[in-house]
Amino acid sequence: MSLGIVLKSDAIFIADSHYPHYGDDLVSILRAIIEDKFHTPQLFLMGDIFDLLFGYNEYIKSFSQNAINIINELSKKIEIYYIEGNHDFCLKDIFPHVKVFSRIEQPIKATIEDKEFFLSHGDKYETTLSYNIYSYLMRNRVALTLLKPFEKRIIDKELKKLNQKNICTDFKMVGEHIAKIIKFYPPNSHIIEGHFHVGKKCDNYTSLPSLVCQKQVGILKDKEIEFLDISKILD
Repeated sequence: MSLGIVLKSDAIFIADSHYPHYGDDLVSILRAIIEDKFHTPQLFLMGDIFDLLFGYNEYIKSFSQNAINIINELSKKIEIYYIEGNHDFCLKDIFPHVKVFSRIEQPIKATIEDKEFFLSHGDKYETTLSYNIYSYLMRNRVALTLLKPFEKRIIDKELKKLNQKNICTDFKMVGEHIAKIIKFYPPNSHIIEGHFHVGKKCDNYTSLPSLVCQKQVGILKDKEIEFLDISKILD
């Protein structure tokens, strides 16, 4: 578990925008913040911001270079924290001025005054052994280097599959899944995760809305996470 971050009021939490296959809302929000049309002192990118992006590979970056450039531009203006997801990882070299947290470093402890939160993408706990092995290999520089001769074919195939995937489904078992995840955290923890694309609060657990599916982000108000329609940012 990583050491803490001091949270600030009006911090924004964006999860699961799956850029670039699902529209330009991510870029529009980033631009609104850069141009001072919407104020926030901190931006938390809570994983799966990109549909597929990882380090040690120039080809994959070419599909998302616009958003990469804007995040790097904004990171010189405000604090940005990137909690890597299962679609975007090994990002520290891509975002040199962003504080990036890998899967192994999650959850991240964050505090505002006397209140503690734990931040994670959402795919670390209640997973299978095969998923954990796959996650480790996909984040391993040696493994990614060995795949380099086949990277274009593999990436093109994966991107085509992702582009056709319906990511906004009804996760009917989310309540039961959350109950299992909470057991991995200290008692009475305030937990913030993405990954499930639902936008749901369950006791002290906040499952952030997907930017794609719910058209919402999280915002910190009075030491609580609220859901904010992106129209409030872009209007």
